Amino acid sequence: MTLGTFINAIGWTLFLIPWKIVGGGLSGIGTMIYYVTGIPVGISYLLMNIILLYVAMKIVGKSFGFKTIYGIASSSFFITFLQNYFNSPIIYDQFLSTVVGGILLGTGIGIVFLAGGSTGGTEIIVMIINKYRNVSPGRTMFLFDIIIIGSSIFIFGSFEKIIYGYVTMAIAGYATDLVLEGRKSSVQLFVFSESYGYIADEITKTLGRGVTVIQGTGWYTKENKNIILTIIKRKELPIVLKIIKKHDKNAFISMSSAAGVFGQGFEKLKV
Repeated sequence: MTLGTFINAIGWTLFLIPWKIVGGGLSGIGTMIYYVTGIPVGISYLLMNIILLYVAMKIVGKSFGFKTIYGIASSSFFITFLQNYFNSPIIYDQFLSTVVGGILLGTGIGIVFLAGGSTGGTEIIVMIINKYRNVSPGRTMFLFDIIIIGSSIFIFGSFEKIIYGYVTMAIAGYATDLVLEGRKSSVQLFVFSESYGYIADEITKTLGRGVTVIQGTGWYTKENKNIILTIIKRKELPIVLKIIKKHDKNAFISMSSAAGVFGQGFEKLKV
């Protein structure tokens, strides 16, 4: 969470705030408050989040609430600290700053989500929704932030700033999804081998993953075959391939990405 909030703060203070780009969320509101009142973004961000903390602790639970407190406090500290040293753009290209800032925002938020926490604001709402529904966190955050970004027209009077704000959130949403889905992605394997028993046993013992042995017939040879079917996390793939190679170097393997896997050891079904 510390790493995620630090990356997120870099995106705001070094790339977005100096260009008056409202990237959404309470940090975006804080940016508008900063240019109207001079109050540092980190301070207004902290104060606005206090109200949402109570709601989050009631709905999602105290564990989430404590992690959110840390995420908000950490974000507020890093934004306030960095804003003291960086008040002008470090890249003198507004569009490039928008792209880099959006990537950093999304990456930071994704890392915080993986830790089970939040940086506050619209992220809290997204986490609450995800408790009950399978929705895209990045896209949901983008929808909530449309109004916030659009309201910057009343502060800066520039449609160009609004467009840059929408571009930032689109990039941030995509980056958040990449971080989250990268961890969730799974692989489905079909393994054809005479040593199917040894391979299946070691996959089960080593990874604790379920293995199904399917009986089939090789139509060319007309011989009965036993086929291993297993679904694993993508990060577990190298281990499984080593197990297969250990028992049968000539095994035939069919591998494909699984778009969604629900059940024991994977994601919970939320409908």
